[in-house]
Amino acid sequence: MSRDTGPGFLLRSLLFAAEKHRDQRRKGVDASPYINHPIAVAEILANTGGVKDSCVLAAALLHDTIEDTQTTREELESNFGPEVAAIVLEVTDDKSLPKSRRKQHQIEHAPHLSVNAKLVKLGDKICNLRDVANSPPVDWSLERRRDYFEWARQVVEGIRGTNGALEKVFDDAYAKMPR
Repeated sequence: MSRDTGPGFLLRSLLFAAEKHRDQRRKGVDASPYINHPIAVAEILANTGGVKDSCVLAAALLHDTIEDTQTTREELESNFGPEVAAIVLEVTDDKSLPKSRRKQHQIEHAPHLSVNAKLVKLGDKICNLRDVANSPPVDWSLERRRDYFEWARQVVEGIRGTNGALEKVFDDAYAKMPR
């Protein structure tokens, strides 16, 4: 089945993500609306990474819906197609695992992601580093923020070679590790 993947498709993705995340806030001191995060991920992919594939951009907007809301794979697939659903699933943590295992799994699994999922993962890590540096979660110590930076670097090491422009932006964000 052919699916419209033009501007309307991206706007439907944005509306869906906004609805799913409507009651969520980021953990930073400013408690910004959660939807700002997936929008930032899609924006950096498009405007810095030169990503034009609307399925990748839609997946960026939707990347946390399965992990952080009641959204199912079937729901994403029926609304946005199997390609978008597959990308989102690739970057979704298994919340049934302990946090330390999920973090280790991201490091180990990153090199095996599809190119499209690597792009979303890279955009996500860039935005998260920026958030941790500029508006860290209220209860995060300096050590925890530094640990997050180091962990994100390890994840990104496994996806290097995907997009040089995004990798440079990641490196710039990493250079702002809290001291």
